[in-house]
Amino acid sequence: MVADLLPQLAATGVPWSIPSPADGTWDLGPVPIRGYALSIILGIVAAIWIGERRWVARGGRAGEIQDLAIWAVPFGLVGGRLYHVATDSGLYFGEGRDPWAALYIWNGGLGVWGAVALGAVGVLIGARVAGIRLLPVLDAMAPGVLVAQALGRWGNWFNQELFGGPTDLPWALRVSDDVAAAAGYAPGTTFHPTFLYEFVWNLLVFALVIWADRRFRLGHGRVVALYVMAYTAGRGWIEMLRIDDVELSDVGGLRFNVWVSIVLFVLALAYFVLSARRHPGREEEVYLDGRGPDATAAATSTDTGTGTGRSGPAGPAGETPGTRVDDPPGAR
Repeated sequence: MVADLLPQLAATGVPWSIPSPADGTWDLGPVPIRGYALSIILGIVAAIWIGERRWVARGGRAGEIQDLAIWAVPFGLVGGRLYHVATDSGLYFGEGRDPWAALYIWNGGLGVWGAVALGAVGVLIGARVAGIRLLPVLDAMAPGVLVAQALGRWGNWFNQELFGGPTDLPWALRVSDDVAAAAGYAPGTTFHPTFLYEFVWNLLVFALVIWADRRFRLGHGRVVALYVMAYTAGRGWIEMLRIDDVELSDVGGLRFNVWVSIVLFVLALAYFVLSARRHPGREEEVYLDGRGPDATAAATSTDTGTGTGRSGPAGPAGETPGTRVDDPPGAR
């Protein structure tokens, strides 16, 4: 793929501009491989790997983040798509539109906050089933989500979408002439690579959150709150650079997603401050009562006759330790 991009780079009129791939899909026999989907999948894998390492470091059992991902990933994908369709319904409904296209997730269109919100619902369900406390596991998973968002933004590059306004900066993005024309600009116009800005911003926020968590031992959901604050601080100004048509492009002079970023930043900041006052420090227990590894080990020990419920000297031959054969049933 790099070899295909080099001729495009040489042909551009802007030195060092970032070329877009001519096609974001490759055919592997009868199976289409889409760059957008690969970006999402790679992000999910990275998030699970990072989350597992952090969860084990917090005292959790290895493999539990993978189990939670079985709930979080499908919930997140549905939530992300619902958010996109709800805020850009004109793309799919109305005269001349195809409602079935709302299901074509591979063509792009995942709203971050819908994915995060419904993905968290999936984590909540999975955590309840596994006996895991919600806030500690969300704190463990949040930094990995930032990396997933960073990698997922390359899907916008593959699809030549969601770029910013025109610029002649050395890192300007060059799109195809058809895409430039559809955006209302002359062929050869170069644009702000907002996907790249968000990729870099998310990685910087990831580093900040990891550092702050290690330095201050954040707990009780404050890692999540810091993630939301830092992410929205960047998403707000990056969103204002974008020129893609959205239905809610002028809500009180700002795009709807800018307002969402402002509101979430304020709410996350308030939670961070209040939580630090009411619950300083970090949780010591990450499992619900009676559901952690110690409780499981104790139950197993009891079942196998090595726990305290079966301890004591052995009775006469044929008796169970700790009981007598002539005891009435109620005494056993």
